[in-house]
Amino acid sequence: MKRSEINKLIQLADGFIRSQGFHLPPFAYWTPEAWAARGEELSEIVENNLGWDITDFGKGDFRHCGLVLFTIRNGNPRNWRTQTGKLYAEKIMLVEDGQITPLHFHWEKMEDIINRGGGHLLIKLFTATSDEGMDTTNDVSVAIDGIRQNVKAGGVVRLAPGESITLEQRCFHEFWGEGRVLVGEVSLVNDDQRDNRFYEPIGRFPTIEEDVPPLHLLCTDYRHYWHKR
Repeated sequence: MKRSEINKLIQLADGFIRSQGFHLPPFAYWTPEAWAARGEELSEIVENNLGWDITDFGKGDFRHCGLVLFTIRNGNPRNWRTQTGKLYAEKIMLVEDGQITPLHFHWEKMEDIINRGGGHLLIKLFTATSDEGMDTTNDVSVAIDGIRQNVKAGGVVRLAPGESITLEQRCFHEFWGEGRVLVGEVSLVNDDQRDNRFYEPIGRFPTIEEDVPPLHLLCTDYRHYWHKR
């Protein structure tokens, strides 16, 4: 992806987030120079990958297969071993009309996916088999706004604004928008390095062509600008 494209996507996402009455923390708007001027007090943000995260999943076709995310809060995976610190995470995401986030599940993370506003969010569901394949026979048991129900394998749940679904570990899910959708995620600790099992191999983070300077940093940019002091 080109940095100029990423800059425009951040501006678009920020405008839509604000239009839905949702507000991001101040560090969402820091310049690269502001990041470089800070020190160890930012360790939690940097080490837990808070902030902007934009991906085309290695497909090179962001409009049809991509996602804009902002991680607002997150613990560290090591917190699970010590049972201390934050054991939870929260994200806000912009999903475009027909824009797919590919089929995947998590080994550790359980999550609530919430339609925060805009259009409808459509989610296709499968249970994973013991060998991490896709179970195309058995129903998927999920809770929608706390109400337990079964969805046929490959069935699609349609969430209106305000509705949510709880996805347990090893539940394959793929989602896209019907219209532009603001999507929230509340979950256990998020670990994008080790806890994503995509059904088809993809690239989770994009390769960036630096055609212009960054407007705001992605979480994968921090190491180039920020250093502990």
